[in-house]
Amino acid sequence: MKNLIIISAPSGAGKTTLCRSIQAQVSQIKWSVSFTTRKKRKMEKNGVDYQFISESTFKKLIDNSFFAEWEKVHGFYYGTSKDSINNIIKKDEILLLEMDVKGALSIKKLYPSKTFSIFITPPSIDHLRKRLQKRGTDSKYRINIRLQRFKEEMKYVSRFDFNLLNDDLAKAKNQLLDIILKIKKGDNNGFKDNTIS
Repeated sequence: MKNLIIISAPSGAGKTTLCRSIQAQVSQIKWSVSFTTRKKRKMEKNGVDYQFISESTFKKLIDNSFFAEWEKVHGFYYGTSKDSINNIIKKDEILLLEMDVKGALSIKKLYPSKTFSIFITPPSIDHLRKRLQKRGTDSKYRINIRLQRFKEEMKYVSRFDFNLLNDDLAKAKNQLLDIILKIKKGDNNGFKDNTIS
C-alpha cells in the first residue's frame, strides 16, 4: 500500500489549496504537519499548518536525527519528523505530505515502496508570478527568488510518479481527488501515463 502521498510544486502553484481540498473531501487521509523556522502567516495556526519553531531548536532536532527529511528553502528550514511517517505506516493509514521538490525526492528514496509522488505544474512562469503577487505574502525580492527556484524545480518533474497541470483550479481539484481515491483503493498502477492536463 502507498501510505505516503506527496504533493510537490513550485511556490504559488496552488499545492496548499489542492491539499486542503483533499483534506475536506477525504476525512480518512491524515495531514503531515511539517516543522519550519519561517514566521507564521496571518491565517495560519501553529500545530495545524506547521509546527513553527526557532532555528536553534530546528538545528538541535537535526543533530538528534529527528527528521526523515529537511531542507533550507528561501532562507528558512522545513522538515518532516520520522515518527509522523513511521506511525502512519505502522497503522496502515494514508498521510498527505505537502513539501518542496528535494524533500519529496528524499522521502521517496527512504520509503520507495510506500510513496506516491505528484508534481503540480502551473501553466507558465508568468501565471506563477501573477499568483505570487496576488497572494500578497512576499516582497518583490522574495517573489524573484521563488521564480528562480521554479526553473530549478521544473528539472525534477520526470522523477515524480505523476504530473498534474493546474491551469483550472476546479478541474485540478477533481483530477487530484480521482488520483488519490485510486491510490486509496490500492489502484496506484492504474494510470496509463504520468500526466493529466
